[in-house]
Order: sequence, then structure tokens, then C-alpha cells
Amino acid sequence: MRAKKKKGQRELFRAPLSGLLNSHHPLYKLAESIDWPALEETLGAIYSDGLGRPAKPTRLLLGLHLLKTGFQLSDNDVVLKWVENPYWQFLCGYEYFEHKPPVDSSLLAKWRARIKRAGKKQLLEETTETIIARHALAPKSPAELKY
Repeated sequence: MRAKKKKGQRELFRAPLSGLLNSHHPLYKLAESIDWPALEETLGAIYSDGLGRPAKPTRLLLGLHLLKTGFQLSDNDVVLKWVENPYWQFLCGYEYFEHKPPVDSSLLAKWRARIKRAGKKQLLEETTETIIARHALAPKSPAELKY
């Protein structure tokens, strides 16, 4: 099942991340420059409507994957560090700062396996390499990229 967009009132006592963050920060610029709807359409095709529990947003999972790969972190570390970093949350499509992890770290491995089974692994690798090449996420060397 695809992720559903939440509809509702704006948070009355919470400031949006877009107003709090430096718009010149590389991760902010990256979040604004990626064609998220196109990636959602392509990678979101692995979900079946009506089957299973509601999915997490593709942008969140792809964003966590980019951060994991770009900063050479484990699945567990990227989820834990996500809670501490508003730029990471903004990249992953969150409007407001969150104080709890968005997913269990085991979901990232399951998502990558699902991507691989759907034949989208090459697209994921190309997308990751392209984004990292923009220098918003800087691994030590391209040989250290892990998928």
C-alpha cells in the first residue's frame, strides 16, 4: 500500500522547518532541487494499493538511504541521528521537527530488498550517486558507497 498524505490543520504552536533552517545549507538546497514527485512515482511503484499496512513515504525512505550512504552510517545510526538533525528531517520531507525516530531501522533493509526485487536497484544506485556527486553528501571516496 502506498503512503497516504496527511491532511489537516497547520500546527498552531510549531514553526515549520523551512522557516527555521538556513536555505543556503547544502542539504536544504538538495531537498529543494530533487524532483521528489518523479522519484515517488518511479520508486513508489513497488507498493501495491490495498495490501499490507500503510507504507512509509518513499521520500522518507529514499532520504534515509541517501543519508546512510552519503555519511557511511548503519541503518540504526542513520535513524538515531535523524532525530537530532533538522536538516535531515527536512530532506526527508518533514515539515516540523520530530522527536521520535520515523521508522524502525530494520525497515530500511526490507525497503532496499523490495527495491531490488522490483528491479529498481540500478535506479536507486544511479540516483544516489547523482545526488552524492552534487557534494551535498560527501563520502570519503566513491569506492566506499554501499547499497
